[in-house]
This record gives sequence, C-alpha cells and structure tokens, in this order.
Amino acid sequence: MAQFAKSTFSHASYAAFRPSYPSSLYNTVLAYHHGPRSRCVDLGCGHGVVARYLSGSFSQVIGTDPSDGMIEQAQTSTSRAEYPNVTFRKSAAENLAFLEDESVDLVVAGQAAHWFDQTKLWPEMKRILRKGGTLAFWGYKDHVFVDYPKATKVLDEWCYGDNALGPYWTQPGRSIVQNKLRDLQPPFSDWDDVQRTEYEPGTEGPRSGEGTMFLNKRIKLGESMAYVRTWSAFSAWQDKFQKKMRDGSREGDIVDDMFEEMRSAEPDWRRDGEWKEKEVEVEWGSGLLLARRKYK
Repeated sequence: MAQFAKSTFSHASYAAFRPSYPSSLYNTVLAYHHGPRSRCVDLGCGHGVVARYLSGSFSQVIGTDPSDGMIEQAQTSTSRAEYPNVTFRKSAAENLAFLEDESVDLVVAGQAAHWFDQTKLWPEMKRILRKGGTLAFWGYKDHVFVDYPKATKVLDEWCYGDNALGPYWTQPGRSIVQNKLRDLQPPFSDWDDVQRTEYEPGTEGPRSGEGTMFLNKRIKLGESMAYVRTWSAFSAWQDKFQKKMRDGSREGDIVDDMFEEMRSAEPDWRRDGEWKEKEVEVEWGSGLLLARRKYK
C-alpha cells in the first residue's frame, strides 16, 4: 500500500474513477451478519465509500487506513452533518490498538485485504471481533471489456507483461486479487461458516461470465484510461520513468500506448474520431469472503 501513501499519488482521482459497490454486495454482507449492529470497522477505507454506506446500518462506523492522503480524502468526502456516526483514523489493519477486545460487530475491507500481512491480521481480527461477529473482505481484479475480447487481451498483456506494467505490481498482493482472495484463509480454529462468492467475466457480452456479478459499469474509454492511472502499478511505473500524461504537447505515458494498441485491435474504436467519449460495458472479476468468529 506504499504507493497510495506517496504525495505524488492522486487520491482525488482514486475516489473519482474507482468502481463503486452496488447495494447487492452490501445486502449480501448484511444478510450474512447476525446479532448487534453497534460498531463496524472498515479496514483500508480509502476515500470512505464503504464506511459511508454502512453508516446507515450501524451505530458507529470507523474507517482506518495507513495513508494520510486517503484519510484526508475520506474526511473531505464525508460530511459530518450527513454522517455524524462515521469517523476516520490513520491505522494499519494489523494493529488496531485503539479498539477494545471483542468490541466490533462487523469488520470489512473493500479492495484492501490483499495488502494485509496475514500472519498479524488474523490474530488482530480475532481480538477485536466479538464472538459471532462478521468478517467481510472483498476485492476485484482488472476490468474486462465484455463486448471486445481483443481489447481485453491487449489490456491483460499490458497489465502483466514483463515489458509493461507486470514488474510494477506489489506481490503477493496482486496475485491474491487475481485469485479472487482465495489465498486469504481464516484459521479454522477461530472462524467458521466461511463463504465465498466469485465472478469471472466473459467476453461474449454483458453477464456472459461465471458466478455472481457485483461490479459492472458503462464507462467512456477516456474514463477507463483515468481508472488505469489509479492502479498502484501505474504509480510505481510513473515514479520510475517520471513521464507526464499526454495533453497536447506533453509526452504520453504507458496508458496512452496501451490504449493505442487497443484501438488498433478494435475496428470501431479506430473509426471513432472522438474515441475517448465512446462508451463501453465493463465488468470486474471479483471475490467476496465472509467468515464468522467462533463462539468458543
């Protein structure tokens, strides 16, 4: 998560272009949850979107993040008048010393759990959650242009190729996301009723994938480019090469090159003069992990 903590990272762009989570995902989590709804903790809260949503279901919601920039963005985006029961504080997920033992009813992490140190995480989750309390972690991988298999193939090659963004992903975090969080294994001795919900998009049109879809969006190609520039791998690439995004006379970057190759692969993208305004349907592969702290 070090890239998100750097002063050069655009926390505002992250908030603007990352996908939002649908009510169906939250409803799945809340339907699984049993018992009190006094306190919810959102780990790796980023700009606070999850904390704000869950504020309507819990008496108190605390968002934590190790990045000063993310905490500032979350606080700026969260009106105290509208969300009086939501607070944010800088903290790592593995060390929540400000929370009392067994004082949390629900702990969540949206697109953050792959960053956590599991050797330290699971003991801390056991400590803060009450018996019977709920843990809900979810994450998503790269977006798929569901009507454009050739563009999707190009995107994958640029994401993970050795001469593209591949070397700039932080591991094992990225592999955990790609594997839909299956590598996150709650210790059997402390957790039960473990459930997983997954989705793998297809390229034969919307909802042509397998599993339960939570994340999809109709997006302009220019917005898709902005989204790719919120990736930690792009931030790491940019730190190394210090190239500016293309704007008139300014030099292009790896995302410009990536999308130029996509345009070459997809005829109707090439023909469109205002191609950045072209809207396409995208879906994200995702994984949701639910677990309940044992009563013993």
